[in-house]
Amino acid sequence: MLRYMHRSGFQPFSQRLLPRVQSVAVPRSHGVQPSAVRHVRSWSNIPFITVPLSRAHGKPFAHRSELKHAKRIVVKLGSAVVTRGDECGLALGRLASIVEQVSVLQNQGREMMLVTSGAVAFGKQRLRHEILLSQSVRQALHSGQNQLKEMAVPVLEARACAAAGQSGLMALYEAMFTQYSICAAQILVTNLDFHDEQKRRNLNGTLHELLRMNIVPIVNTNDAVVPPAEPNSDLQGVISVKDNDSLAARLAVEMKTDLLIVLSDVEGLFDSPPGSDDAKLIDIFYPGDQQSVTFGTKSRVGLGGMEAKVKAALWALQGGTSVVIANGTHPKVSGHVITDIVEGKKVGTFFSEVKPAGPTVEQQGEMARSGGRMLATLEPEQRAEIIHHLADLLTDQREEILLANKKDLEEAEGRLATPLLKRLSLSTSKLNSLAIGLRQIAASSQDSVGRVLRRTRIAKNLELEQVTVPIGVLLVIFESRPDCLPQVAALAIASGNGLLLKGGKEAAHSNRILHRLTQEALSIHGVKDAIQLVNTREEVEDLCRLDKIIDLIIPRGSSQLVRDIQKAAKGIPVMGHSEGICHMYVDSEASVDKVTRLVRDSKCEYPAACNALETLLIHRDLLRTPVFDQIIDMLRVEQVKIHAGPKFASYLTFSPSEVKSLRIEYGDLEVCIEVVDSVQEAIDHIHKYGSSHTDVIVTENEKTAEFFLQHVDSACVFWNASTRFSDGYRFGLGAEVGISTSRIHARGPVGLEGLLTTKWLLRGQDHVVSDFSEHGSLKYLHENLPVPQRNFS
Repeated sequence: MLRYMHRSGFQPFSQRLLPRVQSVAVPRSHGVQPSAVRHVRSWSNIPFITVPLSRAHGKPFAHRSELKHAKRIVVKLGSAVVTRGDECGLALGRLASIVEQVSVLQNQGREMMLVTSGAVAFGKQRLRHEILLSQSVRQALHSGQNQLKEMAVPVLEARACAAAGQSGLMALYEAMFTQYSICAAQILVTNLDFHDEQKRRNLNGTLHELLRMNIVPIVNTNDAVVPPAEPNSDLQGVISVKDNDSLAARLAVEMKTDLLIVLSDVEGLFDSPPGSDDAKLIDIFYPGDQQSVTFGTKSRVGLGGMEAKVKAALWALQGGTSVVIANGTHPKVSGHVITDIVEGKKVGTFFSEVKPAGPTVEQQGEMARSGGRMLATLEPEQRAEIIHHLADLLTDQREEILLANKKDLEEAEGRLATPLLKRLSLSTSKLNSLAIGLRQIAASSQDSVGRVLRRTRIAKNLELEQVTVPIGVLLVIFESRPDCLPQVAALAIASGNGLLLKGGKEAAHSNRILHRLTQEALSIHGVKDAIQLVNTREEVEDLCRLDKIIDLIIPRGSSQLVRDIQKAAKGIPVMGHSEGICHMYVDSEASVDKVTRLVRDSKCEYPAACNALETLLIHRDLLRTPVFDQIIDMLRVEQVKIHAGPKFASYLTFSPSEVKSLRIEYGDLEVCIEVVDSVQEAIDHIHKYGSSHTDVIVTENEKTAEFFLQHVDSACVFWNASTRFSDGYRFGLGAEVGISTSRIHARGPVGLEGLLTTKWLLRGQDHVVSDFSEHGSLKYLHENLPVPQRNFS
């Protein structure tokens, strides 16, 4: 049965075809081909594989990231997705969202098809309403209002419900798709349409013609004529569709579809029934993994449980179609679940034939947690020994490291800007500095994990200790800078934390060898797994969703990267700064000899760094003085582009163009100059436009300097020193995992101390709280006890 849906007065098909966007890649041909019997692979034992497939062998996508290339897509809407919680009507909000997503993808130039349930639910709602209205007025009046509400409604036959609801369901889809100028067509099928060769060819031709005309086919089993339910299968008139999962799989394979999206009421496939204590969502499912899954009960509506979905998915996968099973009912994700899947995001369970060579990122996270716990139990001297060995490897293996780095630089040439190339580059001097910093970390690690911060005698024989412990599993995401890897690794080792590292693709060769050397150092005490390098195709946004694995995310890179991670992190704390808008205030009593050196070092020494100077505040009294002239001359010699703040521009007849914003991190040889009238005005400017990173005052007046140091509310505040000192190595921390501008836990350059938290240890002897009540036998003492000091040679 075929029914075209269009608005009255709609143009003929030949005149109203929408222009197709050609930017979406087409991975395979989708032409109709003669039917041929396919070879069924040995791992497939699905009972409904009885229909010869009319397509040549095609390979499904191997990785999620390839799903963005899907041209032809089937979206299967399960009964629980389209049906309301009371099972008597449709979930209109969810349907509207699904139609919107399908329309967006259709208008991108993709070919979308829907397999939908819902006719029975819609019909049940209508028939129940008709039955209630048909009750006699006398019966309704004598029953009373409350009894009327509880009036028994007879069990409705599912096929009758389908017959009554099908037209309404399609009218609803018509109204929704019309809002996006998209035409849809209804196709009702039965098993015979697939088993009978002539009917199957007719169906195939119809679908191809609809897709050619940019129409969205909406396919459903013809519930009004389906066979009755199996014995002992009491549906109570809810949903009698038993085969929509297999229908969607058959349709996807028949039409040589690139992607089948199966939407249900669970997040995807779990290794045990969802809701059970140890149930884990399976990110990628491979053929043959069925034995590792324990299936639970079926959906609240319909007859298609998760086991049926998996069988259908594996059959479609065998036929060359990629499959994702995901949640279409969750209010926080259902509004973009389809588009997220097509964009390759980590949503639901992805079915793949290609097993990765190494562990998944979830497995790496578990390995990091287990290895980190073992690392934390080592003696401080053992952790220090690992770091010392890594420092030695950096210098001993420098030739191999520099050779790998050379490959990265050659591949990045012409693709990366000069500042980023500088960050990417390693040298002998950089490796030597790294080794020195690592040895500093090793020295400080002697008194890190397990250090007693406080001891309290709560009562007699009841003593409390607060001790330092690792945070858990850290995820550090960094761009361009391979030297970040050994620095962060050493800090993680010293603090006993497990570590996941996600480096940029531009530093892949360098990161790989540096990670190998790190694991070599860890191996001397059997904790190789504590530090993992993520080499899989996971996007940063996907990693930020691993809230059950990762305890803290630390981004190191551009301000845009940090902002993206802070936005994407769901339930995981993020330590870092989104911007490095560093200020230098040149006071009226500043030394002529100092100012130029400080400005040059802060701005020109490494302009791409987050601690580089971005805004120079100059006291009004210095305008048209030798100090001001020397600053301007030096900036011109260094080829620094000057942007004028509003007040500075007003003082000059001919000046640089006025800056568009006073809150800009240039990251290059550019600087904003603004004029202020006092130290207080400078402080107010910093608080309004700064990013709480690093701010400096240049003055010879100690009182003014102390006022600035005490009143500027930034992570780092300096007097007569370059902004570039804001660095873990320069602070004597050995290295840093990043610079934090947050106000919780750690601030400024975050070294070893910032990667520790605490726990409380209470040692008693049969103590109970009731003994300390008003009439109890014990009283609280709360005596401070001396903290033991460790002795290190």
